[in-house]
Amino acid sequence: MHKWPKKKTQYPLIALVFFIFIVFSILYNEIYIHEIQSKHSTHHTDDDDSSTSAKEEEEDPLFQSVKNLTLPRIPPVPLDKSSACHSTVKYSGKRAEWDSFKPESGGRREMPETCDYFSGEWVFDNSSHPLYKESDCPYMSDQLACHKHGRQDLEYQYWRWQPHNCNLKRWNVTEMWEKLRGKRLMFVGDSLNRGQWISMVCLMQSVIPADKKFMTPQAHLSIFRAEEYNASIEFLWAPLLVESNSDDPVDHRLSERILRPDSLLRHSSEWMHADILVFNSYLWWRQGPVKLLWSSEENGVCEEINGLGGMELAMDAWANWVDSNVDPAKKVFFVTMSPTHFTKGEWEPGSEGNCYNEKLPLNGTYWGVDSDLPTMQMVERTLARLGSTVNVLNITQLSDYRKDGHPSIYRKFWEALTPERLADPASYSDCIHWCLPGVPDVWNELLFQFL
Repeated sequence: MHKWPKKKTQYPLIALVFFIFIVFSILYNEIYIHEIQSKHSTHHTDDDDSSTSAKEEEEDPLFQSVKNLTLPRIPPVPLDKSSACHSTVKYSGKRAEWDSFKPESGGRREMPETCDYFSGEWVFDNSSHPLYKESDCPYMSDQLACHKHGRQDLEYQYWRWQPHNCNLKRWNVTEMWEKLRGKRLMFVGDSLNRGQWISMVCLMQSVIPADKKFMTPQAHLSIFRAEEYNASIEFLWAPLLVESNSDDPVDHRLSERILRPDSLLRHSSEWMHADILVFNSYLWWRQGPVKLLWSSEENGVCEEINGLGGMELAMDAWANWVDSNVDPAKKVFFVTMSPTHFTKGEWEPGSEGNCYNEKLPLNGTYWGVDSDLPTMQMVERTLARLGSTVNVLNITQLSDYRKDGHPSIYRKFWEALTPERLADPASYSDCIHWCLPGVPDVWNELLFQFL
């Protein structure tokens, strides 16, 4: 059999030439840089030739490339539960330098409607409510499943909100899914907003086949997805809106709250892609002073400010983002403060206790002290600067009537309760969150009304 002669490869010769070229280039550059350094040294030691040396440097292309080099600013270390202030000083009055807001004529409006859907009364209705059963929702939270954890009086599930001069649109889950088709609905905030998210998921999930719905809980962002509608209902944990050391959705019980009042990138990088946004913020600002660690601070010096002042700075950052990024295609809602019921003497003068063992709503006009007026006024001023860009779900007073709607002792507690506390149920009552089905379902009915 004839053998073809093997062709000699040229690769070793090419590699050798390339290696010699690289070595020569490195030596040349080293000599060139050394010459520039020598010129630079002469510039500082020889006064007679200083102008000439400076001119030569300015004309040298390598010198120009070094001169024009801008080092990137190192971003501040992200805040987490291990973050600490090296020292603390009083608040200096500093504010983030946001772009000015674009004024809009007419000021803020709560909703583009003629009827005031937030003024009304609770009507007992055991024919149309509850809108779902606690046991039928596989995504129910143990903190909100009151019947599962021992509550036997179920009247709290049967109250329907009735505005004074109009009617709410009747809840229709298929219509709501059509509104969300191809969209992301995202709730952003604290555990009260998480409760509203769970309420919405429970309201919506029953009509989706088991193999077409998916829940993907994550550390920061939790997502319920309906495949056939290409839609999702999501919750983003951001209790202070801006970046803070409390941004872990589980491990956030810290003795010192630290936040960056000029940074919300950690959260906005997630929420900016949603089509419908529902924000809240309030409860976490009522737990004492907070520490401010500005992004430009390099020595760990924090400023201390009261909760209301810290919330105003955070609201400024949030409002600046809305003003700069929201287009007409994106719907933004802000949920006003959710009231608590820790002082029974407010609605029943002379009495002691809290929401424990309360079984009926309040009638007539009622404002509890936990509906903090200065905070509401500050939020009102901030939202007024945004005009009609943000729709407001004003749930404060209608929820204030529902002293009966809290979990009280009927929920899962993550810490062991002492015998002393167990002997006094009111001492460990949760008068902050809301049983489901219950009050947050009405918040979502209002959202459905305005989408």
